[in-house]
Amino acid sequence: MSTSTIDPHEKGKLLRHGGHGEHGEREHLSPATMKKRNKKKNRHLHGHKGEAGVHEHGDDGRHHHHHHHHHKKGNTFPDMKEIVEENRERSLHDDHPHHDDILRANRKEDESGGDDDDAHKIAEELREQERPQEQEGQEEELSVEELFQMAIEEEEMDVQEKNQEEKKPPENAPGAGEIGEEELLAMIREEEEEEEQEEAERNAEVNGAQLSSEWKPPGGDRFTDYRDGSNVYSYSGNDDHLLQLARSRREKIRDAMKHAWGGYKTHAFGNDEVKPQSHGKANPWGGIGTTLVDSLDTLWLMGMKDEFWEARDWVRDHLDHSHVGTVSVFETTIRSLGGLLSAYDWSGDEAFLDKALDLGTRLGRAFDTRSGIPSPRINLGNGNPGHVRATNTNIAEAGTLQIEFRYLARAAHQPELARKAEKVFELLKPLQSQNGGLFPWGITATPSFYKSEITFGAMGDSFYEYMLKVWLQGGQKEDMYREMYDKAMEGLHKNLIQKTNDGLTYIVVKDGSRFKHKMDHLACFMAGTLALGAYTDPTGLESERAQRDLTTGKALAYTCYQMYARTKTGIGPEVASFYGGNMGIEVGSYILRPEVVESFFILNQLTGDPTYREWGWEAFQAIERFCKTDIAYGGLRDVNNDKGQPEDKMESFFLAETMKYLFLLQDPDTEIDILNKHVFNTEAHPTRIFPLFDEEMKETSAQ
Repeated sequence: MSTSTIDPHEKGKLLRHGGHGEHGEREHLSPATMKKRNKKKNRHLHGHKGEAGVHEHGDDGRHHHHHHHHHKKGNTFPDMKEIVEENRERSLHDDHPHHDDILRANRKEDESGGDDDDAHKIAEELREQERPQEQEGQEEELSVEELFQMAIEEEEMDVQEKNQEEKKPPENAPGAGEIGEEELLAMIREEEEEEEQEEAERNAEVNGAQLSSEWKPPGGDRFTDYRDGSNVYSYSGNDDHLLQLARSRREKIRDAMKHAWGGYKTHAFGNDEVKPQSHGKANPWGGIGTTLVDSLDTLWLMGMKDEFWEARDWVRDHLDHSHVGTVSVFETTIRSLGGLLSAYDWSGDEAFLDKALDLGTRLGRAFDTRSGIPSPRINLGNGNPGHVRATNTNIAEAGTLQIEFRYLARAAHQPELARKAEKVFELLKPLQSQNGGLFPWGITATPSFYKSEITFGAMGDSFYEYMLKVWLQGGQKEDMYREMYDKAMEGLHKNLIQKTNDGLTYIVVKDGSRFKHKMDHLACFMAGTLALGAYTDPTGLESERAQRDLTTGKALAYTCYQMYARTKTGIGPEVASFYGGNMGIEVGSYILRPEVVESFFILNQLTGDPTYREWGWEAFQAIERFCKTDIAYGGLRDVNNDKGQPEDKMESFFLAETMKYLFLLQDPDTEIDILNKHVFNTEAHPTRIFPLFDEEMKETSAQ
């Protein structure tokens, strides 16, 4: 096993986080920035020419700077002519060895009034000797403005030296209001931030607010020691600078959330989606404020409490499920029901639980089939299933409802809702032995399999995720779920794990005896799930099984990172291909999916390895560069086309999942604890595990 440290090239980027602060690194400023900063410094110190050169403080008209020379009462500017002449003489003295002789001859000539022929002759001869040198150095001669700038900078140095020698003056004494260097730099930085904001607003009108217009994908085949998953992160130094770097990046991601939420609020508040290009609104989920409800816990976790409570008011006063027609049970459960329950778990506001119970009761009718396998669709208004009889469904849609209905049942004291959802796993468990622990994705209402294809991508993915997470939610006490998960992971390793020619690990799709060498973006959730399963393995993290799963999870994370890093946009495709032993693109679109950064977050929280933060930051910069519009974010038609424009659709899961995971990945101060406190549903809605929830309920009832 190799011990991994940060790639030297990448470590350099980790350390270059600006500032001239607690760690002593100087800011790396371009010459243009330095020039602008000097101008601002002079403006703050000496006022503006437009104000007749006077910068007054207070009612007495005095400026509280003491200049070493050239200071005139009531005017902070020294005499410009004197400064220019003095500095021109200084400049000439540096360049001309006979300069002192010329000056003496000039003065003698001036004193004689031009009558002394000898003095005049000597001065002319000396000036004549110096003319060739003056011509040679002509190109480097300083302008009047530059000489003036030099003089002011020298004065500032004189003032600083004098201030260091003198004790601090009394509060009302002259000089008491003098601006210190740190205060001055703070004022300048504030102006720079205002200018950057103005520039951003100008850019928003020009190119869709793509603020990271200079960023380019750094390319693949880096961090190669992460390829096979055997690396073990160790860091023995002081990581304060890495934590501070993460916190600064966290703020940028919060700004992105504010941008997207602002666009939704302005153009589509209360609707399911905002259209990021046309500024319109859309209601593909029945008009139940899906983006708003899906975003609630993201707003909370990012500290956007004003926006959270404003959204709560809409939920309390306007959210109505009674008018809604037929919806997807799976999508509505994970997005809307999950969003309401998480908002309730974090805030304790009963309005969320009331609406969740109303929605859950309506959705719960989907389980009322002959077998108990839920109908995939239901009419929220009248309770009718999408079809007359229960019809075929898939394992993901039937097996990814349990975390939500179990929590709702506990919070609302409606245990029958939990029983309906749990029965699905009891019905599917006997089928597990037919395919080496794995499940073909298509099932009938009986249930039985009607498809032979086994996939960890679409229609299969989150069923395996919930085997593990339902067990975690219940406090790791319900063995059936963990046993199903462990058998499935055995089947995964025996049947579906493959490697490319260059050693990238991927999960193949199996259809009978035939393999499809492709992997969905969706399947990248398994990188984090395998790691979470390893860290919670009942046989211990150091067991052979747990180490196998952790190694595979880390190897998959690297492959998913390469899916991003090797494209022209730095964003991963919907489906990657691995035919011929090499990675390629099968479906090149990107709809703002979260699974890759989800796994980066899980792995970072479990291992502490900051490299996953680097990978996530690259993904965020790519999204910022290529998916941002003037009001929100849109997906891409082709991730290998860096000239394309964002599409006119922003899925609610971009704010619910992608932005949340990106933020949490860079948030070393988060309350989220996936090992001991919280479980995320498949839409990234975290709620407390039942032992903690029950403990609080007991304390509340005791009071």
